[in-house]
Amino acid sequence: MIKVSVMYKNAAGCRFDMDYYCKTHIPMVRDRLGAACKGIAVDKGLSGEEPGSSPSYIAMGHLFFDSPEAFQASFGPQAEVILADVPNYTDAEIVLQMSEVMINASRSEAGELRLHGG
Repeated sequence: MIKVSVMYKNAAGCRFDMDYYCKTHIPMVRDRLGAACKGIAVDKGLSGEEPGSSPSYIAMGHLFFDSPEAFQASFGPQAEVILADVPNYTDAEIVLQMSEVMINASRSEAGELRLHGG
């Protein structure tokens, strides 16, 4: 499994509409990518290394796919529409990273780790 992370750099004066991103942009992206998109996640930056310091990224969006090819095949035809929506929620600099997911885990109700994928 791979994860495509879209990270929005934090800088003085940059704009990011988290409500629009979570309620409009990400659902639209998920719908346009179809079944190839296996999951989504959004992170809101809270702080940097020091407590109370500014986060390096205002937000991060994560999309999960079976392979780089699955991402490219689904994103390519939709890229123009997806990218055209970006000015509706931010003017932040964007960093993109594709990663291979080595561990994807959550805790069960009993407290033990359950691995997903990998």
